[in-house]
Amino acid sequence: MTQPYVKQNIEKGISTIEFFHPAHNSLPGDILAKLVDEINSAGENDEVKVIILKSGGERTFCAGASFSELININDAETGRVFFSGFANVINAMRKCPKFIIGRIQGKTVGGGVGVASATDYCMASKFAAIKLSELNVGIGPFVVGPAVQRKLGLTGMSQIAIDANTFYDAEWARQKGLYAQVFESTEALDEGVQAFAENLCDYNPEAMREMKKIMWEGTEDWDTLLAERAVISGRLVLSEFTKETLKRFK
Repeated sequence: MTQPYVKQNIEKGISTIEFFHPAHNSLPGDILAKLVDEINSAGENDEVKVIILKSGGERTFCAGASFSELININDAETGRVFFSGFANVINAMRKCPKFIIGRIQGKTVGGGVGVASATDYCMASKFAAIKLSELNVGIGPFVVGPAVQRKLGLTGMSQIAIDANTFYDAEWARQKGLYAQVFESTEALDEGVQAFAENLCDYNPEAMREMKKIMWEGTEDWDTLLAERAVISGRLVLSEFTKETLKRFK
């Protein structure tokens, strides 16, 4: 079985940050922490003009929170720390002075939808359906909610958060504003992402930095907000409902 990893490759001004986990690219705490480090380092690196965020493997972009870690949370503080991992990634992406292009090759669930929503420009294959499944296990998309709402609007976010069993297809996500472009195949997606990133490298980095600040205006309270949301999730994950539900996933 391939080992989990987060790696960064910098070429011609483009930083490609890739994460992988054999359990459908789910995100345990250590992978979340490494993602924060790589996003911060690319943001601070003068060589980097633009960032591509992607996951390894063919089929799933990201399955969200790691079930094996969720099952083992037995106190509120551990829960808070775990869900803060997602808050930290979203905040790192928000504060990063470079544009982050999302490359979404396949289905994305829960926290993965939050990560996709926190990119500045998101490109997907037609296989990249989305689902906010948190309500299914007795919690809710509290930490990722602000990022998802910022992209889909309150109506779109509410729809997929309440209808927690349903995958919404890539075209729905495009119409709602999460995806800027949807491609027929992963190969076409990769070509599109690469060409788009190369094009951005020709722009004025200072202008892009100022634009990014303006695009994220109104989110300055997210350090506090997402930390508060992590406390809610950390509490709910201890509920009888969630404990019973998670047992079924063992």
